[in-house]
Amino acid sequence: MTFSEIINSDKPVLVDFSAEWCGPCKTMGPILEDLKKMLGDKVTIIKVDVDKNPSAAGAYKVQGVPTLIVFKKGQIKWRQSGVVPAYQLKQIIEQNS
Repeated sequence: MTFSEIINSDKPVLVDFSAEWCGPCKTMGPILEDLKKMLGDKVTIIKVDVDKNPSAAGAYKVQGVPTLIVFKKGQIKWRQSGVVPAYQLKQIIEQNS
């Protein structure tokens, strides 16, 4: 599946733009695992390494990492840079389900 096929899904898609050298990005790993446990199949979570996928980062004007973007049917519903707690992400995704 391509990135564009994934983000055009009917269910919310949380994209974590990150980089291996980024400390806060490592903090997001366990947070996203918790979120997946809370929401299960209600959300698709994908991680995009900005160093390996500069075109995706450029397309969404990702300046800093981590940047989290929630897509639904290809539309950006929410976006924020920095570490975001799981409970906050859960609320945002539920609002966009």
